[in-house]
Amino acid sequence: MTGLEYGEARGRWVLAAAVLGSAMVFVDGTVVNVALPHIGSGLHAALSDLTWTVNGYTLTLASLILLGGSLGDRFGRRRVFLVGVVWFAAASLLCGIAPNIGTLIAARALQGVGGALLTPGSLALLQSSFRPEDRARAIGAWSGLAGIAGAAGPFLGGWLVEVASWRWIFLVNLPFAVAVFAMTLRHVPESRDPGASQTVDVLGALSGAVGLGAVTEGLVAWQDKGLGSAAVVVPLALGLLALGAFGLRESRAREPMLPLGIFSSRTFSGTNAATLAVYAALSGVFFWLVLFLQVAGGFAPLAAGLALMPLTVLMLVLSPRAGALAARTGPRLLMTVGPLICALGIGLLSQLPRDPSYPLQVLPSAVLLGLGLSATVAPLTATVLAAAPDEHAGLASGVNNAVARIGGLLAIAVLPLVAGLHGEAYARADLLVGPYRTAMTCCAVLMLVGAALSWLFVRERA
Repeated sequence: MTGLEYGEARGRWVLAAAVLGSAMVFVDGTVVNVALPHIGSGLHAALSDLTWTVNGYTLTLASLILLGGSLGDRFGRRRVFLVGVVWFAAASLLCGIAPNIGTLIAARALQGVGGALLTPGSLALLQSSFRPEDRARAIGAWSGLAGIAGAAGPFLGGWLVEVASWRWIFLVNLPFAVAVFAMTLRHVPESRDPGASQTVDVLGALSGAVGLGAVTEGLVAWQDKGLGSAAVVVPLALGLLALGAFGLRESRAREPMLPLGIFSSRTFSGTNAATLAVYAALSGVFFWLVLFLQVAGGFAPLAAGLALMPLTVLMLVLSPRAGALAARTGPRLLMTVGPLICALGIGLLSQLPRDPSYPLQVLPSAVLLGLGLSATVAPLTATVLAAAPDEHAGLASGVNNAVARIGGLLAIAVLPLVAGLHGEAYARADLLVGPYRTAMTCCAVLMLVGAALSWLFVRERA
């Protein structure tokens, strides 16, 4: 098979399936943020509960996404993608009918498992299905359209909360899952790595998941209990030991889930380091901004979601062009300038007054953030895939997605601690403003770190 052309009908179907599948995962990574105050009041949840409503999903997605990419390489990328779609839909249904906060957190963790199966597969399907000269364009379109889904999440969530209930932010996934399943089954070709082993690195997957989960639990507990508490020290120690065991396992296993040799590429390692910083900042912005706009700014849920609509529009228009430009000129400049623009936008957002004017204060910052992300996301994704061999397309995609989710996971867990927000203080405007400014300043600094890493480690040509 020579590969599909970008403009042919089957190529468009493959791209549509990959985009819609990823969109479900990305939307559910951000859509819940705008509904957090309503989930908190409806299910009587504290800030730590709301943190786990976000992080329960991100944790399983981040810790198992490597396994998802590896399974796709070994057993068939289309097959694993389809399993992920069905799993994600079932977990979304459970989220929508959850009777209490504990059930919702558990269902969100199950959602993340489904996302870990289908997200790396979506990019690997593009990398393996399209001919080499069309891959950058397809990945650029995927980055723009799927990234838009994540950016549109707050708008969609705000609208559903206002016209129906927060439960519909999860139930809306069901018809999309049916459409993705049908398109994939009919139009997407199967692909795999013929040299991949049929065994699964269960110990590696478990140690990685336990390590990330325990560290996150320790950081979240730290907010309320303080560093000296056993509820903080024990999970942190367990998590660090498990992560050390993960590294040892992957370095010595005959067939590891994560062959450490993939990091021998300076560009691959540097791009993933930049990904960690950029996506940590972005996750922090989505979490804190929509909370601030509703609690301190008096915005309705829909208005808070619409606040970031310029970001969505700009990514739709500019991301494919940024991907094509990076393919011609090299990704280094765009991956450096993009986070710098984002940092400027976030810095302005950090200074919002308690009752901000949208057109004068929020809109300019949202435009800057959209311009920066449009320049960053597509070149970053294409660079990290191009830096790995084709037979490791699923693994490379899994690593980059895992790094992005880990960045978000740590940001959501650490920023309340750094900013000094805990308990139910998030519901009081007078207690939220100061921590909000601190958290957003940290996000701006993370974007600057991402720009510096891109300049230092990304080559002119991937």
